This record gives sequence, C-alpha cells and structure tokens, in this order.
Amino acid sequence: MEKLFGLWIDHNKAIVVNLMDENHKVIHVESDVEGHFRLKDGSRSSTPWGMQGATSESKRELRYNKHLNIYFQNIIDLLKDAKRIFIFGPGEAKNELKKRIDKNNMLLNKISDIETTDKLTEPQIIAKVKKYFEKNQKNKKERSLNI
Repeated sequence: MEKLFGLWIDHNKAIVVNLMDENHKVIHVESDVEGHFRLKDGSRSSTPWGMQGATSESKRELRYNKHLNIYFQNIIDLLKDAKRIFIFGPGEAKNELKKRIDKNNMLLNKISDIETTDKLTEPQIIAKVKKYFEKNQKNKKERSLNI
C-alpha cells in the first residue's frame, strides 16, 4: 500500500491528507507563528547614542523563526513514511518547507509536485489531492502501456 500525502499549507495551518486505498485521513496542524510584522517606530536605548529598535525587532524575528521551524518539523514528522507528497497552498510557506526538506535531506525525492493555489476548504483540499494522485496513476499506467 503506497502512502500518498497531499499537503495544503500556509503560515497559520497545514492540512495533511493521507490517501490509503479508497480511504483518506485528514490531519490538521496549527502553527504558533505570530504575524510577521515590522515595527513602525524604534525603541530608545537606555544609553545615549545606543542602538535604537534593533534588539526588539531581532528578538521578534528570532521568535518567529523558532516557531516556524517547530511548525515545519511537526509537518515533516507526519510525512516521514510518505511514498509521494503533493504540496500546495497560497504564499511562500510551501517553498520554505521544501527548502527545509532539501536542506536536511529529509523525504528526498518524495515531493512529486508543488503548486500555488488559493485558500481552500477541507473538502476542496481532499478532492484536489484525490484528483492529483488519480491523474498521476492514470498517466503512469498509460506510459507503461506505451513502452
């Protein structure tokens, strides 16, 4: 039995669809990532002519990256037994996850495609994953018949 996974992801949540024969299992992964923003005004240093605003913003950036790394690692842990993975979603989270997977050589060569989509409902996500893998299975069978 092949473990096929579809993953819709953004920086706030991920929806993992695991296809098993004719059934599917859906797992929701929530991130603790706070909104990524920049401060409009800096803060004053306690010493004259000291750095202004750098400490506060750098701490926010470190906290943001820490939460993002934990979020991505939770998703990778769910996908560790995958045969093939289809990743899609809005924004850059899907590409950031791919870079992390490539950097650590995890799930090497298991990502079959990455696609940009709008925000989708859970039933739309499930349907998209099923359609993607059915289409790929059909194409695979046609190629084997042509050989």
